[in-house]
Amino acid sequence: MSKTDPVVIDEHPGRSAQAFGIARELGTDIELIHKPSVGVVGNKGDSQCYIGVQDKVEAIHACLLENIGTEADKMAMRLVQPEYTVATSDGIRNGTREMRYSLIGREVTHDSVCEHLSASGLAGTIAVVACDKPPVGTLAALLEHNQPAIMMSDGSIRPAVDPRSNEPIDLVTAYQVAGHEDPEHRMHISCAACPGFGSCGGMFTYNTMQTFIGVVGMQPLDMVAPPSDDPKRMNEFPIDLVRYLKQMIENGVKPRDIVGRDSLRNAVIVAMAVGGSTNVVLHAPEIARAAGFANFWGDIMTPEEFNHLSQHVVPVLTDARPYGLYSMVDIDRVGGVQVIVKELLEAGLLNGDVTTCTGETLAEQVARLNTPSADGVVVYPVEKPYKPTGGLRLLGGNLSPEFSAILKLAGVEGGLEDNIFRGSARVFEGEQGLLDALDTAPESFQHHDMIIVRYEGPSGAPGMPEMLDSTSRITTLCREREIVVGLMTDARFSGGSVGLVIGHVGPEAALGGPIAFVEDGDEITADLNNNELNCTPLNDPAILAERKARWEKVVADNGGMHPNCGTAETRLLNRMRRSAVPAIQGSGMHPDRQLWVNDPREPVVSSFKPSNTFRSNA
Repeated sequence: MSKTDPVVIDEHPGRSAQAFGIARELGTDIELIHKPSVGVVGNKGDSQCYIGVQDKVEAIHACLLENIGTEADKMAMRLVQPEYTVATSDGIRNGTREMRYSLIGREVTHDSVCEHLSASGLAGTIAVVACDKPPVGTLAALLEHNQPAIMMSDGSIRPAVDPRSNEPIDLVTAYQVAGHEDPEHRMHISCAACPGFGSCGGMFTYNTMQTFIGVVGMQPLDMVAPPSDDPKRMNEFPIDLVRYLKQMIENGVKPRDIVGRDSLRNAVIVAMAVGGSTNVVLHAPEIARAAGFANFWGDIMTPEEFNHLSQHVVPVLTDARPYGLYSMVDIDRVGGVQVIVKELLEAGLLNGDVTTCTGETLAEQVARLNTPSADGVVVYPVEKPYKPTGGLRLLGGNLSPEFSAILKLAGVEGGLEDNIFRGSARVFEGEQGLLDALDTAPESFQHHDMIIVRYEGPSGAPGMPEMLDSTSRITTLCREREIVVGLMTDARFSGGSVGLVIGHVGPEAALGGPIAFVEDGDEITADLNNNELNCTPLNDPAILAERKARWEKVVADNGGMHPNCGTAETRLLNRMRRSAVPAIQGSGMHPDRQLWVNDPREPVVSSFKPSNTFRSNA
């Protein structure tokens, strides 16, 4: 008997009883209760990012219901009720201890989707995703399960306008006015910044990753950019999603047939071209791992190649917030993310032959959508880009021996002379100390300070919180005083962060990385010509050995954990502390800190290489 043959129901009355009941409640044929299952999953949470998800899930579920049955033109499958994952709100929690749960939300989503897919035996899944960590957890689970599946972004929030100035504002604007002297103005911006519902609208982490998921092939390109309240998401897209899923099931196309080496490389290149979030280098390794690639920075691309592409090959094509003017809704208005993909395809920077969830190649999908050319205002052509070099840069050096430190170059507003920043270290043993100083003594920060925030990494915090509150206040302080203050940390940043901010410095302080040995006043150099992050005193072996020995004694006297690490007061935080792999591997929770790879595969290395035709001289 094959897996698709019906079970003899009379022999399993206990298994069948609830299945009969569900079929009756959902209005499906009871003859299908032992057929392979199909259903919808959605991301939910406690912010307005998730408010629109349930309506889309229910619309897709209704569309599936219409296409389930024993008739020849329908799917002879068991329909299961929708399931939802949970996550916290990054926007509400930034700057608080609760922010430790943000990245953990990716892991919790992964676990819950995995449980549902496996226990329900889903042979076909449509996922509606929102915010930025749950979509990655959802995709990772779909890749591990590896049965036909397709994803859809819930969509962005529409941009806000300050009713007094008529200037565009958003969540980041609200964080940037935290230090404003007028409480009424702070309240005014806070109340106006997030009208409506949907996920963050700029090219922050959400839209970086939605673009990534579209380009990697798991989401139709035309479903990425429309806002959450666009009627197409309720009326047209559910029909298209069910049709694509049915086609995938009939043709046996699975997520790992779509997410391969070349599609992952395409997605990273597009992330550079949109000036995307630094979080992409946390999420891409985790997605690649779930697709069967144990080592993203070897199987897919090396750090050196990443930097070469960003420095010399891939320009920034979008004038998008937080570093520019426009939102994802504006990108939708001028043709969608497919415009960006079209520009890069025509420049020879992407492999257009990769498979996508629509049944077409990437190039065929762009052609079918009648994609317009770049408008030159919101999206720029490759020949005349918005910025000549890509938006992201990985740094090595004596502070980042894992080559994990990441800088969003697209968001740097000043401080680089001949691509080099030199500053004086000002050390904080956790983000709260920095926030306290920004609140009570902002005047204490000086031109060319390099703020060090440590013990906030995956194990140290635990949870590797993002620091939008801190970076936004520093950005405002620098603009008001016309100074440059850098920040480096073993934590991470919101995609909305701008300025000279360097995250993911690893190994992290809690594990004895060099960032733990920096002292106030040390000279710190960020050299973007050589892609290095260095602390001058640590070049002296004697100084390094002495500082390391002092650190190790403090750890030993404290029972093996540095006292500056955060507490792990819940089972979930403790699990993160004990199992998180380093940032360079994605900061996921894996037993014994070793990457778990289900059914590993050898990377298929194609002959396609990005063209250097439009190579920048910068």
